[in-house]
Amino acid sequence: MYNIIISWFQNFPAELATFLIAAIPVTELRASVPIAIIEYGLSPFWAWFWSVLGNTIMGALVVVIVEPISRCLVKRIKFLNNLWERYMDRIHQNNEKKFEKWGALALITFVAIPLPVTGAFTGAVAASIFQVPFRKAVPLLFLGCAIAGAIVAGITQLVACSL
Repeated sequence: MYNIIISWFQNFPAELATFLIAAIPVTELRASVPIAIIEYGLSPFWAWFWSVLGNTIMGALVVVIVEPISRCLVKRIKFLNNLWERYMDRIHQNNEKKFEKWGALALITFVAIPLPVTGAFTGAVAASIFQVPFRKAVPLLFLGCAIAGAIVAGITQLVACSL
């Protein structure tokens, strides 16, 4: 998959490619930072900067569009309504107490952990589910992305130096 992603953006400037890779929900900055540093030769700072920017903007767009789109789809497709209700119930049951207790810190931490299925995309969906206002959600997503980007850049540097 690594080579496929790189080939998609081979004719783009390194900064734009990094930004776009970070904006893809599957890759996010967990892939864009290492690709930017190792493949494109960007400094860790610029890899971090363009990745955090792309990832945060994608998260902000998701916060804006996820609720209206899901509401529209769920109304029109009964089978999706059942799936969505179960999905929402499960998310609420598993996370509601944590979110009530930790609030903003929960969202920042969730986005900041550089593991699969965490990150700005899922954090933005969670912010939408838990009705976090846009003006509050975006700075929280940014902080989480900034922390995750720093962790990934640091790990990438350690690995790249040991090769």
